[in-house]
Amino acid sequence: MAIRRILTIDNAADLAVLKSVAAPVQGGVTDAVRALMDDMLETMYDAPGIGLAAPQVGELTRVVVMDLGDKPVEGGAEEAETEEEALERRNPRYFVNPEILWSSEEMFSYEEGCLSIPTYYDAVERPARVRVRYLNYQGATIEEEIEGLYAVCFQHELDHLNGVLFIDHLSRLRRDRAVTKVKKHARMAA
Repeated sequence: MAIRRILTIDNAADLAVLKSVAAPVQGGVTDAVRALMDDMLETMYDAPGIGLAAPQVGELTRVVVMDLGDKPVEGGAEEAETEEEALERRNPRYFVNPEILWSSEEMFSYEEGCLSIPTYYDAVERPARVRVRYLNYQGATIEEEIEGLYAVCFQHELDHLNGVLFIDHLSRLRRDRAVTKVKKHARMAA
């Protein structure tokens, strides 16, 4: 496994990749696809984030990884977690050729962020529930109805596969503000 560089919108070449539509994975979930997912998961944990799409690491293929840290553990997590407890709650999910089959009319607003748009967060309204289909890490076809943060994250990452960034859902003023903030942050970090 390897940590890969995450593309960001402050770089024109990176932005061109991020705005491209990813191609479907052909031939099912192979060892090469699993190696990509392993690298992506390690990259996401290192960032840290809760979701990562293949275009964000420069691979224009329809692959997503996610971990909402929502694995049930004995005793729950009412108080601040130790690092060890947080590791126990890891619940990695893998999606190859993900698609949305149905979306609820009910909407849900959530403040989103993105590893490709560092330091910027804004509320985005999306369907509250979606029915999805994808291939998992083993290559099995999964179909399920999801909601809450899981649904938000799934839709956010699926947007990446279609060349759409979460700021594309914002007004022009808010989108321009996001780009300015990210570019300023990149200059200060250099």
